Amino acid sequence: MTGSQSLLRCHTMELLVVYQQNPTIALRNQLVRLNVGLVRKIAHRLSHQCVEPYDDLEQIGYLGLIRAIERFNPSQGYAFSSFAVPYIRGEMLHFLRDRSATVKIPRRWKELQREGQRARLELSKTLGRQPSDQEIAEKLHVSTTEWQQIRLSVKNRSPLSLDATISHQIDVPLTLGETLPDTSSQLLESQTEERQQLLQALAQLEDQTRLAIECVFFKISLVKKLLSALG
Repeated sequence: MTGSQSLLRCHTMELLVVYQQNPTIALRNQLVRLNVGLVRKIAHRLSHQCVEPYDDLEQIGYLGLIRAIERFNPSQGYAFSSFAVPYIRGEMLHFLRDRSATVKIPRRWKELQREGQRARLELSKTLGRQPSDQEIAEKLHVSTTEWQQIRLSVKNRSPLSLDATISHQIDVPLTLGETLPDTSSQLLESQTEERQQLLQALAQLEDQTRLAIECVFFKISLVKKLLSALG
């Protein structure tokens, strides 16, 4: 940790102590500004694992940060960043789950899409070339804009190949498969967050209860811990 990071952490903790004693919107907003980097880091990471815009993830992340600020207890002795990460990331993941619902195409559009395919074949034979969107729309008695929306809705539901090129970086194509998240790193990140949450929960227990749990699950010497607690 650099000197500036250490100062920032100390300043944040001081403000969190004040906020717990006298919560105000101005102080909360100051704490949010101090932890902008934490939200942006998580949003940047998740933005490479989904199709949602980075800006949307960042804005949602601030809701998680605010919840963390309101629920953080400075007397527990752990870092605020460790406490806030699950709240920020959890808020973003809830947002992504809500947005990932299957897109439903109206029945009328499905029927028009099938009629449009037949119209395309008929017009191709009649005109001797591929018909334009306007010509197909006129045959279906719909606007050109609506027909283009129907075509786009069907296209967006089609699965993409993992080899499909989505962008170029210094003349090197970037495929969809290369943007998929590393499952091993995701597992490690999940385990780290779970460990942080477990440590936070243990810190809130009474000493004897925490000692008993640690002895059972972490195989710490029962005699040593009890003697230390009683001594």
